[in-house]
Amino acid sequence: MERQEIIEGLVEILKTIRTIDQEKLKSVTEETDFIADLGTPSTELINIAAKAEQKFDVEFDDDDIDDLGSKVKDIVDLIIRTKEKG
Repeated sequence: MERQEIIEGLVEILKTIRTIDQEKLKSVTEETDFIADLGTPSTELINIAAKAEQKFDVEFDDDDIDDLGSKVKDIVDLIIRTKEKG
């Protein structure tokens, strides 16, 4: 799975979160920060991770979620690492 495909999938997830300004989702990149750039409440990051698990058919370790950064690339890297682990 390509990184861009994952980002597009994450944007689909983010579109379902009413606290995020939908206009800002048009320019999401790996460097986009969920909290600083999109105004995502930090408590919402857990929900985003849970929805990403469902969408990409992966299961994250609790430690990985605890250590997750707030940039899009952080969750993209986690999805790829988790898929590679099998």
